Amino acid sequence: MNVTLLGGGMITLDQLLPSLYQLQRLGRIGTIQVCSIRQDSLDRLAEAPALRRAFPGQSFIPRLESYEGVLKELPPGELVVVALPDQLHCGAVRAAIAAGQHVLCVKPLVLTVEETRVIEREARDAGMLVAIEYHKRFDDRSLMAREAYRAGRFGEFKLGTASLLEKWYYRHSNFQNWFTLDATDAFTYVGCHYVDLVAFITGLTPVEVSLYGIKDRFPNGVEGWLWTDARIIWSNGACLNVQNALGFPDAAPGSNTQGMRLYCSDGERGGWIDHSDQYRGLAWCAVKASEGQPLYSEPSPDYFQYVDRGGVGMEPVGYGYRSVEYAVARALEIKDLPLEKRRELLKTWDEAGILATPANSAYNAAVIEAARQSLARGGVPVRCP
Repeated sequence: MNVTLLGGGMITLDQLLPSLYQLQRLGRIGTIQVCSIRQDSLDRLAEAPALRRAFPGQSFIPRLESYEGVLKELPPGELVVVALPDQLHCGAVRAAIAAGQHVLCVKPLVLTVEETRVIEREARDAGMLVAIEYHKRFDDRSLMAREAYRAGRFGEFKLGTASLLEKWYYRHSNFQNWFTLDATDAFTYVGCHYVDLVAFITGLTPVEVSLYGIKDRFPNGVEGWLWTDARIIWSNGACLNVQNALGFPDAAPGSNTQGMRLYCSDGERGGWIDHSDQYRGLAWCAVKASEGQPLYSEPSPDYFQYVDRGGVGMEPVGYGYRSVEYAVARALEIKDLPLEKRRELLKTWDEAGILATPANSAYNAAVIEAARQSLARGGVPVRCP
């Protein structure tokens, strides 16, 4: 199976392309082409020191053009990875399905429930896999919490807090060209991780959202909702607060700050789930900075890192890699099956709920749709559609 990656931005450099390179190295996928309308994005990927050091001798086929023409050239049954700005996901995913391609899309899949349902229907009719890359599902902490919660060990989720604030330097990236008021916001972009995670762990569904946002300016003068505070009510009456921003200090340790705390009860005693996703038990203070890293840092060994295991180059590890690997494995599993068999397998994966699909995670689009309405109205509560 060959892979076509749409988009050459930050997530492609940090997670997607190295994960695909590793799968290519293992012989599980064939050629990789990256499609972008920005030559500087393709150049940055081709020249990235970390990628060249980790994967010597490997490269991608650059395509400096819009994705529509590239998709028309593909033979059916390959994999398209969508890593475009949030508001462009729907069109790209639907175009890939229409071209007979399996799809892995970065989160969030789309911004409305109707768009989710359209993609679900088109993918089901065509027998094509559409997976959403919610990589926190493949953190062992999340899988452990899911199993224990659903076994009744914590009682019922009642109240929770979560936060994920990205570094200030995001404002100086290509974000300032697409992260606009009418397109997205900090909650839609990163807060969706924790909404998905609470649903993934507990099996509850969100029913109401209020989202308050604070406008701020990028260096180019464009305004965006760069600070947000969300309140999500769940199907059992529980409440989750989520704070997000593109504003964590560049000088602060770690690549961002993030975490989740859930309080639970069985009516007689309290339960507690606390995921400190910011600090992963590793800190160091160097005497020499490297590739933009500060002297003091708290790197995460869990999301995505390169390690030397004695082979050629370096090997990517972490749940960021495992998430991509899992989706690619499902695409390979379904690739050569007849249509009815593909549909049966897709239904099995929808029901299992480990891999996020349009059918089993439409609640994410419902939250985003309600949140965007709430944001435009100053943070009033809005029921999820």
